[in-house]
Amino acid sequence: MSRAPLMPVEDALDQLLDMANEQRLADSELLALDDACGRVLASDLVATLDLPPWPNSAMDGYALNLADLHRQPLQVSQKVYAGLAPDTLLPGTCARIFTGAPLPPGATCVEMQENVEVLEDGRVRFLQPLKAGQNIRAQGQENRVGDILLRAGKRLGPFELAVAAGQGLAQLHVVRRPRVALLSTGDELVEPGQPLRPGSIYNSNRVLLGHWLRELGCEVIDAGILPDRPAQTRLKLEQLQVSADLILTTGGVSAGDADCLGQVLRDNGKPLLWKLAIKPGKPLTVGHFGTVPVIGLPGNPASALVTFGLLARPYLLRVQGVEDVTPLSFTVNAGFDWHKAGSRREYLRVKLEAGHAVLYPNQSSGVLLGATWADGLVEIPEHSTHNLGDPLRFIPFNELF
Repeated sequence: MSRAPLMPVEDALDQLLDMANEQRLADSELLALDDACGRVLASDLVATLDLPPWPNSAMDGYALNLADLHRQPLQVSQKVYAGLAPDTLLPGTCARIFTGAPLPPGATCVEMQENVEVLEDGRVRFLQPLKAGQNIRAQGQENRVGDILLRAGKRLGPFELAVAAGQGLAQLHVVRRPRVALLSTGDELVEPGQPLRPGSIYNSNRVLLGHWLRELGCEVIDAGILPDRPAQTRLKLEQLQVSADLILTTGGVSAGDADCLGQVLRDNGKPLLWKLAIKPGKPLTVGHFGTVPVIGLPGNPASALVTFGLLARPYLLRVQGVEDVTPLSFTVNAGFDWHKAGSRREYLRVKLEAGHAVLYPNQSSGVLLGATWADGLVEIPEHSTHNLGDPLRFIPFNELF
């Protein structure tokens, strides 16, 4: 019997995003700006203020009307500090003005103080040619009332929150958190802090994925460790589907006798995809149990890292309404030779040194330590070889996290 071909990464991502579009969250909540970082904007942010709200000085200096320049030296008729409302500029005078201060009505330019001579009697002389609008920040140069500043679906970071604060907003409507049930599977797993049994290992995936999910704005339901028992697996999924928007699992999705999760999904759920042309991460399984989506990540830590970052992360962002879910990437030069043309697309942990991507020595799917050493992943396309210096796509970890 011939084996079914492995699914290309792009096809898997397309199917996950189609599933996310069908599962988009419609509910929102009102949050204080201090609590909204990392969340997704639920509705367009429309400007209610011009910024700046009035013309203001870009320099410490002197404001004047160019029509009075021929009368210099000019008397200083007022001082204007930021936060004060100026008087109308008296004809034939100038105003001492400071950065950010509102421009006096009647002034048409500002000259920086370095280009001004202050005479003994306090009058000032302008030493350089001037032009209208010089060193003035125009009203509304950043935005006008009615401008859409941020679109719904924008993920909020410090810059976006500062834009909202600049409009005087203390709260924003954000998409509610996706509720993600995080489930580890495997008889061999033990939680950190517990005694390690013979043949067991500590569960590092729960810590990695739990923090990663929270960074993506998710509410994490810690579903613990599930033993390799089909009946218990089925029962656990039935329980979790009541409260979760997504069930995210690690382990148990390969084709071995103890890989119960994949078996239960195929026998009792609605599998969408299984086995990708990716390395590490081939056994990734996606489907539904009841009406709830299930993403089954491989159990090996590096496989879980790669498949979550490249496939589960975009799904979770799209569910919250984010349209552009592709991580920024750029081209780097290979700092290694790669003569093993594989049938799967490979993602290698690398560090950037002098413009070249240097390989972590051990690329095993079970090795997580390389992620702490590396700056990101380089992509090796299917059926390709590469020589030192060849261009490769690089995805920084800070884009995925």
